[in-house]
Amino acid sequence: MGNPRPHPTHRFAFLVALGIFLSRIAGLVREHVFARYFGGTSMAAGVFRAGLRIPNFLQNLLGEGVLSAAFIPVYARLLAEGDEETAGKVAGAIASILALVVSVIVVLGMALTPWIVDVIVPGFTGEARDLTIRVVRILFPGVGILVLSAWCLGVLNSHRKFFLSYVAPVLWNAAMIATMIVLGSRLGQVSLAVALAWGTVAGSALQFAVQVPFVFRYAKNLRFRIASSLPAVRTVVRNTLPAILSRGVVQISAYVDQLIASFLQNGTGAVSVLGYAQTIYLLPVSLFGMSVAAAELPQMSSAIGSREEVYANLRGRLHSGVRQVSFFIIPTVVAFALIGRALVAALYQSGHFGKADSTYVWYVLCGSTIGLLAVTRGRIYNSGFYALRDTTTPLWFATVRVTLTALLGYLFAFPLRGFIAWFATGFLHLPAPRPEDAALVFGAAGLTASAGVAGWIEYLLLRRAMAKRIGAVQIATTYYAKLWVCALAAGLVGVGVYYFGLPQLHSMLARSLGPVFDGISVVAAFGGTYLGIAWLLRIEEAKRLLLR
Repeated sequence: MGNPRPHPTHRFAFLVALGIFLSRIAGLVREHVFARYFGGTSMAAGVFRAGLRIPNFLQNLLGEGVLSAAFIPVYARLLAEGDEETAGKVAGAIASILALVVSVIVVLGMALTPWIVDVIVPGFTGEARDLTIRVVRILFPGVGILVLSAWCLGVLNSHRKFFLSYVAPVLWNAAMIATMIVLGSRLGQVSLAVALAWGTVAGSALQFAVQVPFVFRYAKNLRFRIASSLPAVRTVVRNTLPAILSRGVVQISAYVDQLIASFLQNGTGAVSVLGYAQTIYLLPVSLFGMSVAAAELPQMSSAIGSREEVYANLRGRLHSGVRQVSFFIIPTVVAFALIGRALVAALYQSGHFGKADSTYVWYVLCGSTIGLLAVTRGRIYNSGFYALRDTTTPLWFATVRVTLTALLGYLFAFPLRGFIAWFATGFLHLPAPRPEDAALVFGAAGLTASAGVAGWIEYLLLRRAMAKRIGAVQIATTYYAKLWVCALAAGLVGVGVYYFGLPQLHSMLARSLGPVFDGISVVAAFGGTYLGIAWLLRIEEAKRLLLR
């Protein structure tokens, strides 16, 4: 009797996850090199992170998220119905519209950069402001190219070709890594930040170029013209506005955090620490939440039959998606909270990035664990609404989330910062940061914690609205209980290895093996324990993963 054959969506999710994993590994290498040359709280580090996020607003506004919401459901349905000629016309029309809109926005963005910087990071002044303006103007065209790269992703995903689009960012990261390695020892931090901006643009072009030949290979009926008379094109455009507003609201949430962080003591340092933590936090969001949501969306959108049949199919896919996400995210929450410092040190600690910086980033990462499970589950439910051609409902709930993020973010970063400091150092007995860095650390941790609370509110609203629409998605409480038991047991093993086992090993060898070795050892112990116990408890997702 052979191994059970995985459900096709599981295979697609695996391909997406594999592509994202490789691109995120490249991203972590990029962050390690970045930390080596720019340090943890330097002015240039904060400026480049802030500068990269400003034009990234364009990419997130018109890129993958919007195309997933508005374009993929329509295009995938046409392919499922066998109408490839119309599908090609729709894809070509959307590409033409995107190219026109993006070109205009990039030109305007470059012209208005000084005013944009003053709005987004008003706490930056003097040299920091001038450098941010210079970096942003260089980055804008590259981000415009990434929007067109997201169109390629939408086309390839609809044809069930998932791996290439999600592994393509490896080239983007490689260009940045090469820029820093070649020029890092020759230039000062300010000049290197400018050179890195140019390397980022080169990486954007490579990421787009590698996908184009495959788009033409699979979408053979492309017609590049603005065919606004096609009903399917009008449907995509009509669904785009709520999707853009929804993505815009979510992006505003991230910019609110950055804006508040810029007013903390050592604002550029706070923005930098926040950026380092968010890079790690976004890894499981992308690797697990995005992979499952991206693989499920074309499947959900292609469902054909009566309304009840479509709804039953959607409930089944939501059930499977939420289980998969929970299987990976619950242990991630525990790992970030208990052994996060080892992970941060392994990724960043070298050169100008010291032990204190690792501790600071860990504190901020702990704050982000509050909403990690809600945010990743929310992606699955968003895909469900997009498959139903409903982009408005996620918009309203995203608006609630960003409003709460702004209000709670201010409270947690300023008035309640003392409580967070007491909870971390007085109640949990974590090491206190240097006095001059206390506001930076606990203020930034408050921002990520408040965003997590708002994320839970958004998720609960999404789940309730979907249940009213198609019926409740029921997952046994015992399943979640088993996952928490596995994760907490693995966390205790990881803590034991990090705080007791590794120091003994270092003492025996009379030397330190370095943070990378420590991080790999702790992760191996944690992951092996989690999967082993999950296998013994006969959790289906563990069996499927280990068999694969």
